[in-house]
Amino acid sequence: MSESERTTLENIMAVACEEFLQKGFQGASLRNIVRKAGVTTGAFYGYFKSKEDLFDSLVKGEYLHILEMYQTTLENFQEMTPDEQRSCMAEYTVSKLLDMTEYIYDNFSAFQLILCCSEGTPYENLIHEMAQMDCDATHDFSNAMNQNGTPMNAVHPQLEHMLTSGMFCAFFEIVVHEIPRENAEAYIRQLVDFYEAGWRKIMGY
Repeated sequence: MSESERTTLENIMAVACEEFLQKGFQGASLRNIVRKAGVTTGAFYGYFKSKEDLFDSLVKGEYLHILEMYQTTLENFQEMTPDEQRSCMAEYTVSKLLDMTEYIYDNFSAFQLILCCSEGTPYENLIHEMAQMDCDATHDFSNAMNQNGTPMNAVHPQLEHMLTSGMFCAFFEIVVHEIPRENAEAYIRQLVDFYEAGWRKIMGY
């Protein structure tokens, strides 16, 4: 790709990001994007197949990476002994959520698009996907505690999903409400303290 082509591509993506942020994926106009980017429709299709393809280019990498980060977090936690899991859960959760927070702030516009503007795309279910991953990990944690001689209270699956979804909704409020980066760590620590106390209460560990 020539320097001129690269500049055109970057311009299209910058204009598209602004259009999607203002109007959401469904409300965004490909005609407006092309016009504001100063290219012809034919030239646009030399870079992207569709509006969907353009949106993918702005968020897909970040979407997959944050899911991978969380999956790795859960897998590493499962490799701990049951005693280690119980004793370090809160601090481990804080540490990994803060790692994710740094990545989010380094790619803030992409996560604004995912969380606020992605209705009608495969990316609108990020919170649901992460909540389901967490629910599965909670079952594994409960089984590990039971096998280790620490009986756990059963939690109804619907309540479990409600609580887990609520936690991720709260976590991603840093993006939705554009919380200053310097305030995020304190919020995340307090959020984990709040949920950790609740889980301990209802699960009995």
